[in-house]
Amino acid sequence: AASGALPPPTSVGRTYFESGWEETPSYSLQSLAPGNVLEGPALLLDDISTVVVEPNCTATVTATGHLEILVRPRKGARGETRTGPEAQRGAEAAPAEGAPSPSGDADPVQLSLYSHRFMGIAEQMGRTLQRTSVSTNIKERLDFSCALFDASGGLVANAPHIPVHLGAMQDAVQLQQRRWEGDIHAGDVFLSNCPHTAGGSHLPDLTVITPAFLPGDGEAPAFWVASRGHHADIGGATPGSMPPFSHSLSEEGARIVGFRLVSRGVLQEEGVRSILAKSRNLADNLSDLKAQVAANEMGLRLLASLAAESSLAAVRSYMHHIQANAEATVRAMLRAFAARTGLGANGVCTAADQLDDGSEIRLAVTIDAAAGSATFDFSGTSPQSYSNLNAPRAVTYSAVIYSLRALCDTDMPLNQGCLAPVTFVLPEGSPSPPPGPSFPGHVPDTS
Repeated sequence: AASGALPPPTSVGRTYFESGWEETPSYSLQSLAPGNVLEGPALLLDDISTVVVEPNCTATVTATGHLEILVRPRKGARGETRTGPEAQRGAEAAPAEGAPSPSGDADPVQLSLYSHRFMGIAEQMGRTLQRTSVSTNIKERLDFSCALFDASGGLVANAPHIPVHLGAMQDAVQLQQRRWEGDIHAGDVFLSNCPHTAGGSHLPDLTVITPAFLPGDGEAPAFWVASRGHHADIGGATPGSMPPFSHSLSEEGARIVGFRLVSRGVLQEEGVRSILAKSRNLADNLSDLKAQVAANEMGLRLLASLAAESSLAAVRSYMHHIQANAEATVRAMLRAFAARTGLGANGVCTAADQLDDGSEIRLAVTIDAAAGSATFDFSGTSPQSYSNLNAPRAVTYSAVIYSLRALCDTDMPLNQGCLAPVTFVLPEGSPSPPPGPSFPGHVPDTS
C-alpha cells in the first residue's frame, strides 16, 4: 500500500470491548506500510501474533516498520479509520521513534525502552567478560561489574552485578577524566584500582575504563563504559592479595592511580607486566584485562548502534531523563518514608553497628520531607582501624546508593540520580573513609 493509504481490511467483525460491541476491521500486518494510521478499534494479524487496537487508541506504522500505539480519549465516532491526507498529517505529527519530545519531556514508553536498552548493553558487556575471561573469580564466581556512563562520567545504567562496585565506579570514571583531561583519544583505555585517589573499592578490583568517540561529535568522548573485575592476585603479601592481618595498603599489592592500558588501539603489555610484576599469576591478569577491554568494546559497539538507530541527541536526552527519573523516584520514596514513619518535616533516623574488631559505625539520616532529600551523617563513627576493616569514600557511596535503590519499588536502572537528593557527612579519620593511602580496606565486611 502507498504511504498513508490503508489497504482494505481482510474482514470486518463484531468485537466486544469495555464499551460494548464494536464493528472491528481486521488487517494483515504485512500489508501495512510506514505512515499508515489506524483509529481503533482494529485487529492487526500476522502468523504468530494479534495486536488489538482498542477504541481509544491510534496505531501508527513507523518508518522502521514498528507499531506506535497512542492511548488517549478518542474524538469522533468509534470505528472511524483515518486515511489519505488526515492519516498523513497524523504520521507527520507522530514523533520519530526513540526521539525526545519537542518540549524536552520524557515519553514514559521511551523512558522504559531506553532504560532497558541501556541495562541490556551493560548485561551484554558482562556476558562478554564472563565468556572471554579465564580466572575462576571472574568466569565462575562472577565477581565483576559493567556499567555505562554519560559524557560527564555520571552513572547511567548497570547490569545487576556486584552492588559494592556500582556506586564506586562513577568516581573511578570521573577521576580518570580529570587525570587525563586534554589527552584522551579514540582507542584509549585506562586502568585504575586505588581506593583512596582513583575511586577503587580495594586493590584486587581492577577497573578498565573506555571513552566512546562517535563520528561527527567533536573531540570529547560522547559516553564512557567501564568494567571492574576482582583479580585473584596482584602481588600482595599473601596469595589472593587480601592478607587478613594487613596494616598497609601496599600489603595488598600493586596500587594503580591511573595507567593508559591501551594507547590509540595498542595494548601496553610491557607496562602492565611492570606494574603487576609481583603477581603470582600474571598470565591470568593479562588475559582477564584483555577480557575487560573486550567487554568495554562490546559496550561501545552497542552504544554506537543505538545512537545510529535513533540519534545521538535522543540517546543523550534519555540518559538525562533516566537520571532525573531516578532522582524523582528517590525523592518520592523519602517523602513516603517520612510520612509512613511519622518523622515530620525534618525527622532523624539513627542506627549503629559494630565490626568484628569492635569499631562502631554510626549513621543518622535526616529527611527533609518537603524537599524529598536526606543527609547521611556518619559522625560518631569510630576512628579508622589499624587493620583492613576500613572502606574508601566511593564504597560508602555504593552502600548508600544500593540501599536507596532497594527501597524504591520502581523498575529503573541504578544510576547517579539516586544520590542527587543525598548529602553526605563523612568525618575524616573514620573507617569510612580512611584519610590516607596507608591503610587497607576490607570492602565486603565494612560495606
